[in-house]
Amino acid sequence: MRLVLTTIVTALTALASAPAHAESPIDLCDFKPVFMEDFHDISVASRILGDKRWIAHTPWNGDFGDAVFVDPGANGPFSLEGGALQIRARRKPADHWVSGLIAAADSSGKGYGAQYGYFEARMRMPPGPGTWPAFWLANVVPETDPSPGVEIDVIEYYGQSADSYQSALHVWDKGADRSPAIHSTPVRDGALVSAFHDYGVQVAPDMITYYFDRSPVWSRPTPPELRAPLFPIVDLALGSGYPIDKTPDPSTLSVAHVHVYAHDPGGRALRCPN
Repeated sequence: MRLVLTTIVTALTALASAPAHAESPIDLCDFKPVFMEDFHDISVASRILGDKRWIAHTPWNGDFGDAVFVDPGANGPFSLEGGALQIRARRKPADHWVSGLIAAADSSGKGYGAQYGYFEARMRMPPGPGTWPAFWLANVVPETDPSPGVEIDVIEYYGQSADSYQSALHVWDKGADRSPAIHSTPVRDGALVSAFHDYGVQVAPDMITYYFDRSPVWSRPTPPELRAPLFPIVDLALGSGYPIDKTPDPSTLSVAHVHVYAHDPGGRALRCPN
């Protein structure tokens, strides 16, 4: 999510050398649940996790896009409707937009995640140009840690292109994005806006496999820089190089769940005895 449109254009060259992805749907019997967020309540703090499950900003204080991510509250961007978390972007006076982000870790490294496992969000995208919602993962390390960080973008959706979404893999080293790889997954025009879908990624020591509705769509070798747990982030950003003058006000991203499973093949017999 710390990329701009020009990065996307250059990174598309990585597609030609992308390895073939796995053939089979994800089998969750080999994974144990470690963070099962079904949004029965809103548990979002500002910047320090405390006794909450999420914070409302990136742990490194690197918010982005053309809408300001704001804290929860009576007039905040978060609500519960229809069994899902609603993240709303709204235009304030003088064309000032505000929106929301949730991250499952803070700058101390405290949070909920796994180094290897399966990560999934069930979401319905907002319609309209200029919307830029995403579900992505980043390393859980203290902000003072200088080692390279890995970012896995499970889905970035650009509202003006309702027939596809993007996935990506980034390695950040001293602020530079080393060899980004990006993939476009085609979908039926408008399908991501009209219904909920599952967006997932399996992270293994040798391969990262991306899933749409639990079927694989792309894979990349796991970078050696992945040495720490990954935590989930969901946001409704605006812009990314696209104009927002025609973005619907308000725009809403619906999130039914965010689940994190750690790889645990030894427990398969207990979870799936048949």
